[in-house]
Amino acid sequence: MLRVLILCTHNSARSQMAEALVRDAARRDGLDLEVHSAGTEATRVKDDAKTVMAEIGLSLDGHTSKTLHDLPDAQHFDYVITVCDSAAEACPVYPAKTTRLHYPFVDPSGGSLDRWREVRDQLRAQFEAFVQALKQGQPVPESYEESPAVTAA
Repeated sequence: MLRVLILCTHNSARSQMAEALVRDAARRDGLDLEVHSAGTEATRVKDDAKTVMAEIGLSLDGHTSKTLHDLPDAQHFDYVITVCDSAAEACPVYPAKTTRLHYPFVDPSGGSLDRWREVRDQLRAQFEAFVQALKQGQPVPESYEESPAVTAA
């Protein structure tokens, strides 16, 4: 089983949405992934994130904001993906076997629900492309711009 970690600054929006989207895509595709998200600081899961995810049938109820210290076996992930620049800079060093990726997304906090939906849909396209690449044994997109699902959008 592959282990995936998605990191953001507060683990309150983008990383939480990405975690749910990766789990859902992996489940639909029959891919055995263990998916976690964390932040460099813990806060709370934002209500707007819960709202826009519920619109596509995914619940963030029960999700909590957490740091790396709250995760099981936090130093052993196959993929560590940062979704904001701040987390990319603060991301700890991982063993050589870990593939680190950076998929930066705009922080929707303080924006309208339409802005939240736009970021959710971008995350969805990127992480579905990520899961598809894993399923097909292909190289995963190294950046947001390289994702076929994103460039075709």
